[in-house]
Amino acid sequence: MKREIWKGCEAIAEAAIRAGCRAYFGYPITPQNELPEYMSSHMPAAGGVFVQSESELAAINMVYGAAATGVRAMTSSSSPGVSLKQEGISYMAAVELPGVIVNVMRGGPGLGSIQPSQCDYYQATRGGGNGDYRTLTLAPLNIQEAVDLMFDAFDLADLYRNPVMVLADGLIGQMMEPIVWKEHPKRELPDKAWAASGRKGRGHNNFLTSLLIKAEDCEAHNLHLAEKYKAMEEKECRWEEIALEDAELIFVAYGTPARIAISAIENLRKQGIKAGIFRPITVWPFPSKQLRKLAERPQVKLVLDLELCLGQMLDDVNLAIEGCKPVRFYGRTGGSIPTVSEVEAAAQKFWEEVK
Repeated sequence: MKREIWKGCEAIAEAAIRAGCRAYFGYPITPQNELPEYMSSHMPAAGGVFVQSESELAAINMVYGAAATGVRAMTSSSSPGVSLKQEGISYMAAVELPGVIVNVMRGGPGLGSIQPSQCDYYQATRGGGNGDYRTLTLAPLNIQEAVDLMFDAFDLADLYRNPVMVLADGLIGQMMEPIVWKEHPKRELPDKAWAASGRKGRGHNNFLTSLLIKAEDCEAHNLHLAEKYKAMEEKECRWEEIALEDAELIFVAYGTPARIAISAIENLRKQGIKAGIFRPITVWPFPSKQLRKLAERPQVKLVLDLELCLGQMLDDVNLAIEGCKPVRFYGRTGGSIPTVSEVEAAAQKFWEEVK
């Protein structure tokens, strides 16, 4: 198959177009600016719409409006910009509108730095807006997986009638790698009979709102949404196991840290430490049962969480492990990226403590 060199943000944009996105709304912010720039040039030729909105708040509400008509719609931003979109994401979850949000993460809090980070994990997996809601969140390892997951993101959004987030750190957005454009089989997806797209033979209007004044109505709706999130947890957990067959030390990492860990485990094994990697692909739902099952094996002595932040995924790792094995954390924050040797040194230190 033909391999092409693409930059991360541009590849994600092209994948969205090929996945059927026909409405993009966004506002510039580093390090994802190449994504809306690409969309502005290529969406018209695909028969789609590109709008540079006046703000991030406007962008997500434009996605709300387009999604309400049944169109595949998306937005993208980086950390503080995604913070501004949280109210709109909450509204979309409440109204059960499909849409895709790409977050190319940078250092924080606040404006922070423009360097790669993973400090938006809480925001993505816990929901940064109000209310009881969830967004299915996909975390690519490299540009190829980011491209492939964009097709899945739009399908999953339509399947569950829910916002889906693609969570990539800034390095994945800015690097260049060879990729293959694959044929993605079409899923059987439900008709969008709910869409506000004209009556089209219906004898009624479709009315979409998140406002439920009566407490009992709001509760019933929340319980309905909870059943949907439960189905996501049961059916959509994704993960990858790397060199875990005989592993005594398990790294848990996603995105760029997982790439660093791949090199680290090769060197650690040469030094006699049998290390492997458990990589969540869905960070929500987090593959807790699968990690717990692996950690319970007798030969496992240590679980090491590796992140580009101060340990936000660590909460999910600890909840999964439930104390059955020692858990340690190593990470860098603010846009700093650890070297392979630094990760190895941290692993060796913690290994000496627990072996």
